[in-house]
Parts: sequence; C-alpha cells; structure tokens
Amino acid sequence: MNKELSRLYPGKLWECFAGICAIPHPSKHETEILAWLKEWAKENQIECQQDETGNLLMSKPATPGMENRTPIILQGHIDMVPQANSDKKHDFTADPIEPVIGEDGWVRANGTTLGADNGIGCSAAMALLLSKDVQHGPLEVLITVDEETGMTGAFGLRKGFVKGRILMNLDSEDEGELYVGCAGGMDATIEMDYAMESAAGLKGYEIAITGLKGGHSGMDINLGRANANKVMVRLLKQAEKFGIRVASINGGSLRNAIPREVFGCVGIPSDKIALFTEFIQQFTAVVTKEFAATEPDMTIKLHERNIENIMEKEAQNRFVNLVYALPHGVMRMSDAMENLVETSTNLAIVKVENGKVFVANLLRSSVDSAKEALGLKMTAIAEMAKANISLTGAYPGWKPNMASPVLKTMLQVYQDKFGKRPEVKAIHAGLECGLFGVSYDWDMISFGPTIRHPHSPDERVNIESVGKFWDFLVETVKNVPV
Repeated sequence: MNKELSRLYPGKLWECFAGICAIPHPSKHETEILAWLKEWAKENQIECQQDETGNLLMSKPATPGMENRTPIILQGHIDMVPQANSDKKHDFTADPIEPVIGEDGWVRANGTTLGADNGIGCSAAMALLLSKDVQHGPLEVLITVDEETGMTGAFGLRKGFVKGRILMNLDSEDEGELYVGCAGGMDATIEMDYAMESAAGLKGYEIAITGLKGGHSGMDINLGRANANKVMVRLLKQAEKFGIRVASINGGSLRNAIPREVFGCVGIPSDKIALFTEFIQQFTAVVTKEFAATEPDMTIKLHERNIENIMEKEAQNRFVNLVYALPHGVMRMSDAMENLVETSTNLAIVKVENGKVFVANLLRSSVDSAKEALGLKMTAIAEMAKANISLTGAYPGWKPNMASPVLKTMLQVYQDKFGKRPEVKAIHAGLECGLFGVSYDWDMISFGPTIRHPHSPDERVNIESVGKFWDFLVETVKNVPV
C-alpha cells in the first residue's frame, strides 16, 4: 500500500484509495477487487451483500438521533479504464497502479491511467463507512461493476436490492459543480469481411501515428483533439495515388476513449516508394501544424516491415471510404444548457486483420431522438459500404429535476461551507443515474473532486479538491432532510 497517499487529507479516504490501487481492477476483471472489498467490510464489521451481477451493497445504521433522516445511498463504480503509454509495460490484470504525488498538487499514475475515475468516489464512501465522528442517517454504499464498458452493474441492479431513497453518485469530475443530468449512449459496431491478396512485389511499411492526448469520449470530445483513426484513414485516402495497399490496422482500444494512437501496415509499389516517403513528410507537416494547439506531441513515423497479404482492392476502397465518412466529435450543442454538448460520437476502434474489419463507435446524446437519428446516419454509411452494423447497448439519459430536495439542501450546504454557490450542470457522459432511474424513484445528484483527462495516461486528481469534496460530503450527510 502506498503509505505516502494516506498522509494526504483526508487520510482515511486516501488510505482506501491506496488499497484500491494495489489491486488490479480494469473493467471485466473485478473479481479480485470485489473479494478484497468484501474482506475489508468483514474486517471492519460492516454489513455487505452482493447481487447476481456482482454489485456490492454495504450498510451502516444511522448515528444516534439521526434515525428519522431520509436514507442515503453513496454510489460509485469500482472498475477503471486501462490505458498506458506505449513505452510503459503494464499488465492491468496483474500489476498494481503506481500513484505518484506531484509537487504541483495533483496525484497521477506512473505511465498509466490512475483510476481516480471512480476509485476516489468509492474511497470516499468507504471512508464514511469507517468514520466514527460523522453524523448521518441510515447509510448504504452501492459499488457497481463494469461501468466503463457497458454499465453492466447498473443494468443488472434489480429493484428492491437497495433501500435508500436519496442517491449521491460520486462519479463527477469537477469540484464545486453539482450534476443533475447526463447523456444516454449507444454502441454502433460495424463489421465487414474482405478477401486477401498476396503482397508480392510491394515494399512493406508500418505507419505509426502516436503521441495524441486521447481522453474521455464524452468529457473531452469538445476539446478539438485529433482522433488517431481519422488521421490514419485521411492519410490512406490521400495516398491512394501512390498505389498504397492496406495489410493491417490497429487503432484505439476502448469504446469510451478517444483513440491516441494507431498502427497500420501497408504495401507500396517499388516505383512509388520515393514519392510516398516524401508524401509522408508533407502530410506530417500539414497535420501536425493543423493540430498544433491541441496535439503538440503528435508524431507520424514510417518503419520498414515485412508483409505477406493485403486487402483486396475493392474491399479496401469500401473500407477507407467507410471510415473516412463516419462522423467523429460534436454533432450538436445543447439548446437547453450553455456550453453542454448535446450529441456526439467517438470513432473509437478500427481493426483490420485476417480478412475482418471491426469498427467501434460510441454515440452519446441527452436527447434520445437525436441519438437514434445519429444511429440511423451510421447505418446509412455502413450500408453504402456494404458493411454490417449493429446498434446495441443503448442506455437512457438522466433528465434534470431542478425541484430536487437534495439539490436544494446541497446548494445551501455548499454556500454555508465555502461562501459561494456551486454550479448546477448536466454532463455529456453516461452516468449510471440514467439507468437507476428506470428501476428506482430516487432523488439523485452527482458530484466529485476535480479529475482531469480520465481514460488516458494523463489522468490526474487534484489533492485540494479531494479535501473539499470530502468536507462537502460530510456536511451534506449531516444535513440531509427528514
């Protein structure tokens, strides 16, 4: 356990977070961390039960005199997004996360995602369960699984498993902001088969596009960052005049992360090699200049590689046109809330190998009809390319309730505690609150400390904001109405 973390304020929260970091917990691989949490609850004499999906529910009675307060649920997800820099060797299913306390007042990880999303939220809930001096009503802590790759835990939460009536989701990423709504989402997966041809007579190269910032496909989608997959297919489209042929492509790894790097193996006719290498230099100069403000570290490099097979020419044309035509980024801004993205799409993963094309997109919108319309657009593009598309995993958004009693309480608590009013917002990301609202009639709100660049190795959490988040949480549970 990282003892340095527990010296930060609040100590118990950071101690819990160090414990979480020590155990691998990427999405779909939460068995070990769940076992640790159950043992932790047992050691601390905290009631704990697990549902059929894997979600954990821990309970703590009200402190004396608070028994008549409305029961609270503190909720977070235990899985994390596994992303590492290309020069960092890290097995997320076996290796612990290595937190680093920076002199700049932030905690980050050594070359990987940190997992503050949502390990800090879970740690705050755990610290409150351990507390001996915090007044609160009946308290439940709901820790869900597999939020990042499909919200499996939220989808599987059955009605009646949780008893509380106010849910505080601890999965937001800006201290001083209260979230009362979120976007819904849907996956658009496109696949096509292709015939292969011999690469005889072609010189093989790997094109490596790396150094991009990536980031959260909802929170960071409006920052104008480059998408590595879109840069690659743009290069392929412009290089058609040199007779470029695709052997394989591997771009992006997670549906909810903007792709940071892509690697493509191609073949070039021998009489076009000099022109092609000159083109790569020119293309690199143009694209890096175009994205200089948002992607200062982007690199495009060419390496010689042996290739044996390439895509059949007609299939390659359909593939390149397909990915070139697929949208990426912000589709529309919200009319209802200033500076809020309403609808977006992330061209997350592109893989070409062994006769198979796989393209994964994540669509988000706070307007269900807009999300469905975007799905139809993707379908039309796929059909023109003679590819198969499936729209799956749709989950609803969370409609704001500005008359929420817990919102009213928290606005007053924050004003009294910090001398200013917190901002009330909706978020362009999929919070589990949208799914909870299907089975439970909860009064819900989401808040958290300041986290930057989640879903990328640049992820970091602000230390001072964690302290304020904790103080606000403690004061809120003291003041929850009857």
